Amino acid sequence: MSRPARSAETRIRSYDSAGLAEAAALIAAGEPVAVPTETVYGLAADATNDLAVARIYDAKGRPSFNPLIVHVSDLAMARRLVSFNATAERLAAAFWPGALTMVLPRLPDCPVAGLASAGLPTLAVRLPSHPAMRALISAAGVPLAAPSANRSGGISPTRAAHVLASLGGRIPFILDAGPARDGLESTIVRPLDDAIILLRPGPVTPAQLETATGLPVRDPEAGAGITAPGQLESHYAPSKPLMLNCDVPAPGAFHIGFGPGPCQRNLSVGGDLVEAAANLFALLHEADESAATRISIAPIPRTGLGLAINDRLRRAAA
Repeated sequence: MSRPARSAETRIRSYDSAGLAEAAALIAAGEPVAVPTETVYGLAADATNDLAVARIYDAKGRPSFNPLIVHVSDLAMARRLVSFNATAERLAAAFWPGALTMVLPRLPDCPVAGLASAGLPTLAVRLPSHPAMRALISAAGVPLAAPSANRSGGISPTRAAHVLASLGGRIPFILDAGPARDGLESTIVRPLDDAIILLRPGPVTPAQLETATGLPVRDPEAGAGITAPGQLESHYAPSKPLMLNCDVPAPGAFHIGFGPGPCQRNLSVGGDLVEAAANLFALLHEADESAATRISIAPIPRTGLGLAINDRLRRAAA
């Protein structure tokens, strides 16, 4: 969208009954508000309101061909939006509420704005576990479209301060419930009858998906295009050059370590991938705000949750 985002005073309120009521009132008025989930902070708006969804894209500067994730309060709400096959039913039973997004066919009478799914016949749907997001959906009474609450292509926010630094003056409100637990965006899949297509790695790993369903997990076919959020080649990027797989700190760089070794900050001294995922975006924000002119990061194992961490780092360095 070429039109600049509307200017606004951005207020921050703690997650309590008053903060929740203010956020719900803004949602009802068609405004986007930042709200925490267990993964990262999201920029939420009424998914059934075309203008509200357009305001998400406007505030983020997000390309309109990049679809959004729609968050629901329960499985019944999801069933009013999309069609579930047997694989999707098994995944919902195993991982909802939680950090799994499924891309499923829109129902003919799906009330979600077409812009939220970028004109595609499918919709990315998630049932989050964070109490603040769940409470906001329930208070609003509508599904909420909610990409990460940052400028498009930038580092995802895991704290209210990250949201304010990126979107201050572009959105009216941030609901602050402290740091996001997982620190990494949800896993996105397309469930098929005989396989699961992994569209974006995340906290739910391929091994967990296979165990829950007994089906193989496959990558999307080459040339499939943008079919889900988070598939842009350059994404989650700091403003400084990012160098990957640096066994030793690069000269003049803010070095982010993993495991033992010299560094400015460490994702996990003990080599814990869950801890590393939770710290990833916060440390990228810190490195980006430092006096260093570039950022280097230690190698991360490409197993389990390391697949998702490396996916984000590859896109951040692109």
